[in-house]
Amino acid sequence: MQTFWLTGAEWLAVLRIGLGLWWLESWRHKDRKGWFERGTGIAWAADVAAKHRWTAVRSGFDRVVAPRPRVMAYVVVYAELALGLGLVTGFLTPVALVGGLVLNLLYLVLMIHDWAEQGQNAMMALISLVALFAVSWQTWSLDSALGLFR
Repeated sequence: MQTFWLTGAEWLAVLRIGLGLWWLESWRHKDRKGWFERGTGIAWAADVAAKHRWTAVRSGFDRVVAPRPRVMAYVVVYAELALGLGLVTGFLTPVALVGGLVLNLLYLVLMIHDWAEQGQNAMMALISLVALFAVSWQTWSLDSALGLFR
């Protein structure tokens, strides 16, 4: 499909790269020292989970995250970095898109009461779905150059 200026596949690559830049910005603005040394990110999430209206969120957080806050801080922060790099470079793109979708859905469920946060997570999840089902790694990507995911 040819559109004004770029092809359809190129616009999908722009969408994928833009989503990757969004993840990189999420990683860039995090206070990593606070997350890793003082545990601020997981402490904030624990406070949100403790007040959550769904018991499944509270109990899931208590079982999965609370016993290992330091590890989970590293998982969250470096997952955002890996997602951003994967999407911008187009390396392991389907894996990055599914991982980002899962992370956005987890954020969406955790922050169910915060409409400002919901918009960002819903938009990122939607972009992930479009980029995944439209096979956005076929153009301007390392996956395409390496012959991965044909």
